[in-house]
Amino acid sequence: MTVHIIVNAARTGEKKIAKVCARFAAAGVQTEVHRTLRKGHAAEMAAELTSRGERLTIAVMGGDGTLHEVLNGVRDFENCALGLLPCGTGNDFAVAAGIPKNLNRAADIIARGTPSKTDYIELSNGLKSINAVGMGIDVDVLKRAYGRGDVGKGKYLSALVYCLKHFESYNFTVEYDGKKEKHFGLIAALGNGRQIGGGIKLFPEAKLNDGYMDILMVDYLSKFKTVFAFIKLMLGKINAIKEVTFARVKQARFETEKPCSIQAEGEIYDGVTLDAHIVEGGLKFFLPAEG
Repeated sequence: MTVHIIVNAARTGEKKIAKVCARFAAAGVQTEVHRTLRKGHAAEMAAELTSRGERLTIAVMGGDGTLHEVLNGVRDFENCALGLLPCGTGNDFAVAAGIPKNLNRAADIIARGTPSKTDYIELSNGLKSINAVGMGIDVDVLKRAYGRGDVGKGKYLSALVYCLKHFESYNFTVEYDGKKEKHFGLIAALGNGRQIGGGIKLFPEAKLNDGYMDILMVDYLSKFKTVFAFIKLMLGKINAIKEVTFARVKQARFETEKPCSIQAEGEIYDGVTLDAHIVEGGLKFFLPAEG
């Protein structure tokens, strides 16, 4: 068995890479390391590796953004299995999947385990998301955090506090499960994982392999109510707020009165309609053994 490790080289030191390779070697697993050189390179390497028609395992050594790139680069889901070696800032998908931050333990899951069928979200334009995709205040939070340089967890949190005070809700229409609703809202998001932004628990009860997306929509809140909403959000109880609409769905389509950006795993996309469905068990992923 050979594991192809796609590394976010900009954020991962050589000592960590050597440590992971040694752990795989101790388990009798060969490795090939592929280092990213630029944004988008992880997707390019995943596409090249999975276009050969061979069975292979790719381990993503990075964070949610690198995993997102690799997922969207894969060309052959039948013959490819993915694993994750968390080295990002937020590691939101790793939390949902129960993958430890300890790189030796994360490597053991891949070296000694068997991939599980895992869901992912796919948009009508082909864009894929394994953790969460959304529009509204979450996009503004990311734009503000990115605009300040380093996007550590503290920057996400401070950006969220600022945006809760200043974000202006807007009108959108959503269709899901045979329903059509109009909202004047702060956020509309779909989750396969449980959280975004390094710990913002938008979907506290989401599961990676239940065949559903969690849909979350938060309608307009007064500035006074945003304080209580923020507290509940941090406690993972956002769906206890009256202005929140929550459901588990197979598909959902959103339309807005004005063009807006969306985000998927923290990557921002302009001019993309939030029209998505769940691909049930469409991905082979190395997850920790239950129990």
